[in-house]
Amino acid sequence: MDTTGHGQDGAAAATVDVDRSDPEYRAWLKDAVRKVQADANRSADTHLLRFPLPERWGIDLYLKDESTHPTGSLKHRLARSLFLYGLCNGWIRRGKPVIEASSGSTAVSEAYFAKLIGVPFIAVMPRTTSPEKCRLIEFHGGRCHFVDDARRIYEESAALAAETGGHYMDQFTYAERATDWRGNNNIAESIYQQLRLERYPEPAWIVATAGTGGTSATIGRYVRYMQHDTLICVPDPENSCFFDGWTRNDPLATSDCGSRIEGIGRPRMEPSFVPGAIDRMMKVPDAATVAAVRVLERVIGRRAGGSTGTGLWSALTLVAEMVEQGRTGSVVTLICDPGDRYLDKYYSDSWLDDQGLDIRPYTATLDRFLATGTWA
Repeated sequence: MDTTGHGQDGAAAATVDVDRSDPEYRAWLKDAVRKVQADANRSADTHLLRFPLPERWGIDLYLKDESTHPTGSLKHRLARSLFLYGLCNGWIRRGKPVIEASSGSTAVSEAYFAKLIGVPFIAVMPRTTSPEKCRLIEFHGGRCHFVDDARRIYEESAALAAETGGHYMDQFTYAERATDWRGNNNIAESIYQQLRLERYPEPAWIVATAGTGGTSATIGRYVRYMQHDTLICVPDPENSCFFDGWTRNDPLATSDCGSRIEGIGRPRMEPSFVPGAIDRMMKVPDAATVAAVRVLERVIGRRAGGSTGTGLWSALTLVAEMVEQGRTGSVVTLICDPGDRYLDKYYSDSWLDDQGLDIRPYTATLDRFLATGTWA
């Protein structure tokens, strides 16, 4: 190897220069990033609602209402971050489709941002995805591509990207990377800002259900970075492998079938699920999830999706534990999306019958606890 900077005959070696700069693409990119950032600038923060508990308990339960985002769910934050990540990495290109594997809500939000910057969008989803989510994806200009086996959404998305020359967004890999967990008005920073004037400004627990794992990773990292004492609990629904993989320290854990609770629970341990950012997990029966969303509607007059019920059941379990121990403090969980997307599921008695779910024992547990403070 010649290290002198000269060729074999003593002449100076030529500089090898490849210039791939593209002024037209960079102009489009700048405009696309501006549009996504402008959307964030137009959007106010989401509300932190109080769930009424007896004053004598000395415990405050809050619900971070992510359903008030422009696309109606927690996934609006994620979709914005994923689009900025993909744009700034040079992965999203003018005229080329963005493809996503999703159980619905992420796809709704990504369809919104794809339309905002003028690129096509294809959502690869299980055929069992609620019709309302499909309608919303199409309303925002996206196209639904269904698979019969939920486990095939990954390979089908990658194949569509290769076939079309588009970009497979892959939320399950990039969710925890795309979000700025140190701050920048992420969901964790927002929660602490909104609790600043409350009587217990540092919550004992934050409860976050996991689909990709990105939200629990963001909150867990932020809590540690800011040196808070708050603990992170992640409830998991039936037919999801996250709980088993976490408890067994098994990154290869899988589940044979998909979750009935749309938006959370996965058949494999996703790359964005960060076990070390989590302090506690609960396996929540699907019937308890449905009971919780129906009690939520009765108590605060708001219908929410199933993932909210999974989180609320776990949050109330933690509150019951604090009551029993004589502890005071606050607990925070999330309203992930609105219940009107699931009227034919979690709010349908015929769907419960078809699924063989009996919510009555769980409803009785919640009613007894809120009335007497006795859980079991």
